[in-house]
Amino acid sequence: MTRCVFCEIARGDLPADKVLDEDEFVAFLDIRPVFPGHTLLVPRSHIETLEDLPDDLAGTLAVMARRLTIGVRLGTGAEGTFVALNNTVSQSVPHIHLHVVPRTKGDGLRGFFWPRTGYDDDAHREAIRSRIAASLPRS
Repeated sequence: MTRCVFCEIARGDLPADKVLDEDEFVAFLDIRPVFPGHTLLVPRSHIETLEDLPDDLAGTLAVMARRLTIGVRLGTGAEGTFVALNNTVSQSVPHIHLHVVPRTKGDGLRGFFWPRTGYDDDAHREAIRSRIAASLPRS
């Protein structure tokens, strides 16, 4: 297997702004967010696509995604979220990852064109990360 950035983040070998750190999944802020608070949910195990995801992790993925949508919405003050999972095509890292993007009416997001923004600075990114983490429902 070639180097996998998400596996390295999951192992703690690379830094990331984690908002969720569980036995089977981790979630962290996207480094090129559509909007501040854009979060990625990834399994700790190297699994490339949804088709490769074992059945026993599929239910956990759904539970973690539900928790994360609540945390992102509350932590960013968004009205809702956009949830997406690319499967091979447009998958920038070949490791399954679910996007949870905060949304507000009139935010300008149209279709599947995702203009990327960023954070004002490290303090802004940390403030968003900590608010999402604190807003996650407990399992």
